[in-house]
Amino acid sequence: MAESDPSDDGARNAAHQNIAETLARIVPHNIALGIRFVGTERGSVTLGLPYDEKLIGNPMTRVLHGGAITALMDATCGIAVFLKLRVAVPVATLDLRIDYVKPATPDIEIHARAECFKITRSVAFVRSEAFHPERENDLVALATGTFIISQDRYDAKRPPP
Repeated sequence: MAESDPSDDGARNAAHQNIAETLARIVPHNIALGIRFVGTERGSVTLGLPYDEKLIGNPMTRVLHGGAITALMDATCGIAVFLKLRVAVPVATLDLRIDYVKPATPDIEIHARAECFKITRSVAFVRSEAFHPERENDLVALATGTFIISQDRYDAKRPPP
């Protein structure tokens, strides 16, 4: 088997970063919530949701609303699918199951990291975790999801470019 060229990996990482960064900043819903690109690493993507008082779910505890965290995780999962496909085709969330492990800490940004771990002819499978950036092992939420891949534009038998 041929060895992979490290320069190809660098180019792929730069392309992944560019795709993820662009998607994070052009989707109107992401813009409205303040979702921002954080980084890509080994097939995963990380986005951030800055703490914002307009996103508080409970004024007494000042904890971010679960819906804002759900939107962050959904956006992160969707971008992870694009990175795995390596072709620009429409995808849509079929199912997103989120388990909230604990409330987010007030006044601290939330990060979500996602990885697309399997793609079939028409469905992509993704997992994600939400956490505070300074405490990555202190999870706020875990998610698994499935995304439908537009059949008219994606050929699973054709290798990605």
